[in-house]
Amino acid sequence: MDRIDREILRVLVDDGRCAYSELAERVHLSGNAVAERVRRMVGNGTILGFRAILDPAAFGRTLAAQIDVKLRPTTSAVEFEKAIRELPQVTSATLMTGSYDYAVRVECVDRAELVEVTETIRNQAGALETYSRVILREVSVRTVG
Repeated sequence: MDRIDREILRVLVDDGRCAYSELAERVHLSGNAVAERVRRMVGNGTILGFRAILDPAAFGRTLAAQIDVKLRPTTSAVEFEKAIRELPQVTSATLMTGSYDYAVRVECVDRAELVEVTETIRNQAGALETYSRVILREVSVRTVG
């Protein structure tokens, strides 16, 4: 991967829908050369895919929180992950080292829904203990290479 590939990636991270012609102009290559580089990076797994990023507020979900979860000794990671996939408020879950097993990010309509999701994680997903924090602001820091 060279400097031009990294610049292509920086542009695509900010705007995955950037047209090859605009991308080519920004990195000073032809459209065909840029398209070939992007295809190569998709093919070799550098670029894993392209997706739409939705605004949770458009669905009334304006309260974001992180719930740290310690699993019961009888609950496997696979079982827990299967259970939380059923909760539409869960946007991600990260298996962690340390005092808690998972950091679960949720987006809720209000505090009552956050309580409901937390109780569901405790009672149906196999959590022994939870620790919740409301997210006040999130800053996306994107780095390439």
